Amino acid sequence: MRRFKPLLYTVFVLILMGLTACATQGQLTKQSPLQTRQTPLQEVTVDLKKVAIGQTVYVPIYSHIYHFNNQAHVMNLSATLSVRNTDFTNPIIITSVRYYDTDGQLVRQDVNRPLRLNPLASTSFFVSADDSSGGSGANFIVEWVGEKMASEPVIEAVMISTSSSQGISFVSSGKVLQQRGKSA
Repeated sequence: MRRFKPLLYTVFVLILMGLTACATQGQLTKQSPLQTRQTPLQEVTVDLKKVAIGQTVYVPIYSHIYHFNNQAHVMNLSATLSVRNTDFTNPIIITSVRYYDTDGQLVRQDVNRPLRLNPLASTSFFVSADDSSGGSGANFIVEWVGEKMASEPVIEAVMISTSSSQGISFVSSGKVLQQRGKSA
């Protein structure tokens, strides 16, 4: 019996730690203000003569994917487009965020006026899993500028689906289509 006491004690501690971790995770999920925080963006005017840098970025979005052996089996995905200013000191200005479908037709425009994204700030745009308007070949076109030289932002999309006991998630990175100036 003495040989098993350390083992029983270790198992007990591990179970207790697991239960504590689950309880803590539940509290963070329910109460953390960071879970629902959306960075407020300030509307600004852009003087194109003062623009030092900018890009047009293509980001693939998959509102659904096919699985099994044919296209009859579809898994709907939600997508979050994330725009992250990576510069320590200079803001960037998001001038346009447009969502296109598989056929290249404009579905919606999420930014109607230029918006300032402060240094190291981020913002996101969401496509729900039940929004199939984009199709499997949807994309976002993001345009941004900076009045001072700045680091390129990270622009990417995260797709996710959880249904019954299955789950899938993946990231697609933005591809620069046009460049204005050079990044810091």
